[in-house]
Amino acid sequence: MALDNLQKERLKKLKNIQRLGIDPFPAHTPNREPIEQALKKLNKKVAVAGRIKSIRGHGKISFADLVDQSGRIQLLFTQSNLPQDFDFLANLDIGDFLWVKGEVIKTQAGQITVQAEEFKLLTKSIRPIPTEWYGLKDTEERLRKRYLDLLINPEIKEIFILKSKFWNSIRTYLLREGFLEVETPVLQETAGGADARPFTTHHFAQNMNLYLRISPELYLKRLLVGGFEKVFEIGRIFRNEGIDAEHLQDYTQMEFYWAYSDYEELMNFIEKMYQEVIKETFGTLNLEHQGQKINWGGSWPRVDYYTLLSAEWGIDVAKSSEDELYKLAKKLNVKIEPNLGKGRILDYIYKKTIRPKLIQPQFLINPPVEVEPLAKRVNNDLSLVQRMQVLAMGSELGKGFSELNDPLDQKERFKAQMKLRRQGDEEAQMEDPDFVESLEYGMPPAAGFGLSERLFSMLVNKPIREAVFFPTMRPEKRGKK
Repeated sequence: MALDNLQKERLKKLKNIQRLGIDPFPAHTPNREPIEQALKKLNKKVAVAGRIKSIRGHGKISFADLVDQSGRIQLLFTQSNLPQDFDFLANLDIGDFLWVKGEVIKTQAGQITVQAEEFKLLTKSIRPIPTEWYGLKDTEERLRKRYLDLLINPEIKEIFILKSKFWNSIRTYLLREGFLEVETPVLQETAGGADARPFTTHHFAQNMNLYLRISPELYLKRLLVGGFEKVFEIGRIFRNEGIDAEHLQDYTQMEFYWAYSDYEELMNFIEKMYQEVIKETFGTLNLEHQGQKINWGGSWPRVDYYTLLSAEWGIDVAKSSEDELYKLAKKLNVKIEPNLGKGRILDYIYKKTIRPKLIQPQFLINPPVEVEPLAKRVNNDLSLVQRMQVLAMGSELGKGFSELNDPLDQKERFKAQMKLRRQGDEEAQMEDPDFVESLEYGMPPAAGFGLSERLFSMLVNKPIREAVFFPTMRPEKRGKK
């Protein structure tokens, strides 16, 4: 039967229910218990509620399957038990919500069943669930209509249950370690703290243009200036960038800042945190990603940035000029925009040619200062910074560094970033004079770290859009009716 006809049939049933004086969308649900508990109460009276997943009529007997978040149970309706209400069952459809009260029995087939003595319609579904007629056609439709994806593919729910556990494990770990959870502005005058193109908006009451934040970093570090020593935030981040299996424009990120610490201490802390969170979420430290086994246990190697790149490319990266690096990019078939500066050229080629091959967990340390304008310099080589990245599964899965707290150096680095922006690099960082002023009052030595939900999506071996309930999608094209 065509979709339009199926929907017309349901609307007829809706009108019939209303003619009987029954509210098809009541507000009140009688007392009930989770189906998971009811399944354990053989020969006892229970009341359950949920969505009808199937209906099977056999003359004076009808069966149905009812599901709630906790489980699934069979229902048995007989004309002898429901002499006044049995005929009403003809008005029910798959997708309706129903409350049922009765004794839990075991059928001859051995199936645990509620033998209905009373029932109440809770919600009439007037549109058939896709599996009844054509199913969800493709990934785009599944993600656009995620509510149907969850109905049709119950295993999808398990991903999001794990995701909740993942974030809760991170929060629990940080709170236990003495960090304070805080909130900082999403609307910011300067989009700082990361290399990314921001979204813009307008504040009408104050008649000012603002940015949606690309990172909470600069505000969290202001809190260190203000006297807090361990702070973290888990919140939404907005970056006006491209879409691929690892990137979204609207996603959740965690950042923490830790006074009197540095990136050496940070690496030990992060290794322990990742291992505890992964074990708590998945029950094991041995996971699989795209057919490769990933071992998150043990001590992770610390790999020097220049050493890695030089060994991979067969050149002395530290002594290479910008022109030589542009030639290298051409040789490696990597397209790079002009005027990026040596550090950013290096980093771009590395991301395209080396990082995808780094599979097991490791720390990549000490990159050039141009790629991390907010990190403290390496003591014996001021052209490098004390930054570490967590690398695994061919991707960056977290980043932290010893925080730059020298206001004069920070000011000069912002100027260098602004020069890159004027040359056309839209992802170079914006100058933030107010943040520099806060540093002038003094910020203690500190380490900071951030990770996004990219980590979770990689751990469950899914493209990041699949690990988000409602990713931003192009509007569905609707034909004229």
